[in-house]
Amino acid sequence: MGRVRPAKHGETSLNLNQHDVLGLIPAPPFDSLELGPLNFRLYGLCIALGVLAGVAIGQKRWRRWGGDPEDVIAVAIWAVPAGLIGARLYHVITDWGDKYDEGRWVEAFKIWQGGLGIPGGVLIGAIVGILVARRLVPKPLLMADAIVVGLPVAQAIGRFGNYFNQELYGGPTDLPWGLEVDLAYRPVEYIATAAFHPTFLYEGLWNLVLAGLIVWGSSRMVFKPGRWFAVYVMGYGLGRLWVESIRIDEATLIGGIRVNIWMSMAIILAGLVWLVWGGGPLDKESTAELKAGSTFPEIFGDQTVHFALAAGAGEEAADPVTEGRPSPDSPVAEIPAGDDDTEEPANGIDPEETA
Repeated sequence: MGRVRPAKHGETSLNLNQHDVLGLIPAPPFDSLELGPLNFRLYGLCIALGVLAGVAIGQKRWRRWGGDPEDVIAVAIWAVPAGLIGARLYHVITDWGDKYDEGRWVEAFKIWQGGLGIPGGVLIGAIVGILVARRLVPKPLLMADAIVVGLPVAQAIGRFGNYFNQELYGGPTDLPWGLEVDLAYRPVEYIATAAFHPTFLYEGLWNLVLAGLIVWGSSRMVFKPGRWFAVYVMGYGLGRLWVESIRIDEATLIGGIRVNIWMSMAIILAGLVWLVWGGGPLDKESTAELKAGSTFPEIFGDQTVHFALAAGAGEEAADPVTEGRPSPDSPVAEIPAGDDDTEEPANGIDPEETA
């Protein structure tokens, strides 16, 4: 698929007036901010804002789960750069033949021009993050469940950077939310098209919905550690599969199908296997006892933290403050360090069996 020469915002090509072709979502008037001698690309600012939002959400949830918010920053310091490197590597590898061959390999380092593959970022970032978390807490997968809500929120904010770069849009549309794209950024075969699907917006909104679903679901059911991260992986794959099916930008094909469609299906399968294989909700007997007001301990550093679980729907809650909320989001009662936490739990549930 050919493309018109990239141009600065406001430039036209083929001697056409870009303002004759309008979508209901206008093309961005600029792609950077100049503050004195400094120039900030809005693509990069969106990614940075997304990272800050994701870390803030992770800190808040981890604090509510009884952990130290500084642990989230310690993990992010390593996981975020690793995720960015993984995302760029994924993009370059899957698009090498189209953009970076013929002696243009130096273009692979121009990350500010766009091109981050989220599957690679999630994979490398998660691996590095869990390795770092293992040095901080005994249950790194539980920490992953606490901070996982921040990931789709960060992605949603970062996706708006694609708007300012005028990339990752879909095919022609006459829907009320059609997107205007400057002539210099349209494929040649769509040069006269009035409006396009804003697929970056679709993916961003889906990520916000996914974050909300995880918050809602985790307040109503108890999964073993790491399984809410699996729900995120599976949910992201589902949304990306749909978005990829309507994108028209150049992409590597395998068997005539976009590589990211194959990757999305692999992600969905991986998330499903992870969720089901030895995971899923706790067994009915344990869940019933927990909902009846029992507790189970999780150890963070030098403290033992008990998550109080409320009664299920239609039952009287054990604690009116925690009614309708499961362990992670419930108020936390801390037991001072030094107490004997090796004795048999009062509820008869082995903590290791609920982990």
